[in-house]
Amino acid sequence: MSTAILTGQPVPGSPIEGDLRSLGFDVRTAADAAEAETLLAQVPSRERVAVVDARFVGHVHALRLGLTDPRFPLAAIPGALTAQPAARQALTRALARENSAGTTLVDSLADRLVEALDTDVHRPELGSLVAEVPADPQARNEARQAVAAVDDEAVRLKSAVKARDGFFTTFCISPYSRYLARWCARRGLTPNQVTTASLLTALIAAGCAATGTRGGFVAAGVLLLFSFVLDCTDGQLARYSLQYSTLGAWLDATFDRAKEYAYYAGLALGAARGGGSDDVWALALGAMVLQTCRHVVDFSFNEANHDATANTSPTAALSDKLDSVGWTVWVRRMIVLPIGERWAMIAVLTALTTPRITFYALLVGCAFAAAYTTAGRVLRSLTRKAVRTDRAARALADLADGGPLTELLPAKVLTRSPSAVVAALTGAVLVTGSAVVWGAGWQTVLGAVGYVVCSAAAVGRPLKGALDWLVPPVFRAAEYGTVLILAARSEVNGALPAAFGLVAAVAYHHYDTVYRIRGNAGAPPAWLVRAVGGHDGRTLVVTVLAAVLTASQFPVALTALAVAVALVVLVESIRFWVSAGAPAVHDEGEPA
Repeated sequence: MSTAILTGQPVPGSPIEGDLRSLGFDVRTAADAAEAETLLAQVPSRERVAVVDARFVGHVHALRLGLTDPRFPLAAIPGALTAQPAARQALTRALARENSAGTTLVDSLADRLVEALDTDVHRPELGSLVAEVPADPQARNEARQAVAAVDDEAVRLKSAVKARDGFFTTFCISPYSRYLARWCARRGLTPNQVTTASLLTALIAAGCAATGTRGGFVAAGVLLLFSFVLDCTDGQLARYSLQYSTLGAWLDATFDRAKEYAYYAGLALGAARGGGSDDVWALALGAMVLQTCRHVVDFSFNEANHDATANTSPTAALSDKLDSVGWTVWVRRMIVLPIGERWAMIAVLTALTTPRITFYALLVGCAFAAAYTTAGRVLRSLTRKAVRTDRAARALADLADGGPLTELLPAKVLTRSPSAVVAALTGAVLVTGSAVVWGAGWQTVLGAVGYVVCSAAAVGRPLKGALDWLVPPVFRAAEYGTVLILAARSEVNGALPAAFGLVAAVAYHHYDTVYRIRGNAGAPPAWLVRAVGGHDGRTLVVTVLAAVLTASQFPVALTALAVAVALVVLVESIRFWVSAGAPAVHDEGEPA
């Protein structure tokens, strides 16, 4: 429930009361600030409340943006202010101060309250939308003419589309998916329902690919594209109707990865079942490893730099200059192979070629995109004079995902460590190089022990160096790569699919960590990181299992480990994201 308190002298014929009721508000009127304070005290504490000037003139969507967005405890537009239950006390204090002071900073009580509030207030960008409190009849007439000159619904529909997206999404999907989003809104569908439909469609597509038939591959490509249309629609529906939720944040943040990686598995199954009985599980796992590491590079770089001071560089200036030239913007967005271009390529190649060719193209494209983006970020980091905050260092340490083994090492080892990146790379080379050379042997176990020591050295001091954001992606590449190499070297049926399942479970844990940090909710609890061993502990366990078990037992052990990790991280993740304490955000998807 929501309650709006109309203050001031009502204007005959004004639609404000009807507009508020159309947005779900129960409207009450107050002649002055004292009566508004009395009415505010009568509204149940669990409800949202708004204070709106009765003379308000503006678009309904301006009111919607200012008064109904669930992501912000306090929000305001000219002539209107809203407070969610968590911010009700702040509004009550401001109203009490306003009554006791008796000052008139501005004419509107709502605007005076915004000035009197002792906490941050969100002010949405209105663009061409009108939101005013006219002081006289002439100003009111001019404001009404300004309202009539702008199509409220057209602005709402346009703003439902992300301002920055990939070429394929912008020109091939969004021109019609926005209308699908409006169709869903008018029929009462929620973004979560559309997100779930997108997941189910992608899973059906993976099932079609798993048949291994040409008809199945064609159907899989078509369904994957339709799943992406729905994936765009859910975000546009959320922005169109401002339906953001804690559960929606979790669904939207994780389902994209679940859909893509499930499709990889479907392609691998289909290749094995097809006429050629082609085994492409190593390619499927390699594609998942590469794509996940690409995302971690993006996440780590952004976390390290988004609140850094003196955060400029010649490389960044050149990038901004290129963005001012129209065609370079789209070329640069396409060559990084964002989700739209990537899924379109996968869908077309699935329908027209074979799973092996699809994975080859995907690996080449993602490798080039990873090299391009990582090189650019390295150049920016080396040429800028950024001072990173304690918060950024903490976020990078959380993304590193160090386990209990790291905590047990003596402090002297940590304080005398080389640079974090050098230590991380040294450990990664030790463990993956050992796996390549010796495979399932005790030499690889020793390499994993060296990896544990180097990992501890890498995070022994705050990660504030110019290139310290590379530490988490190096750890991801080392852990996932070790699992891939050992499974491939075992040359036993079932090892690579089991490894695929283990990496998928661990990757989910790492994505979950990213989205918690993005939502300012902190990293997963320490007990969870310890329970799943951390990246160092899991890597050591996998190398020991490979050394002590027979070739036929190794896939069983990997499967058991994958199930155990998946159960622990999923239960805790679901508990968090459906709880009232989770952030009410809607993830915008991977960078274009």
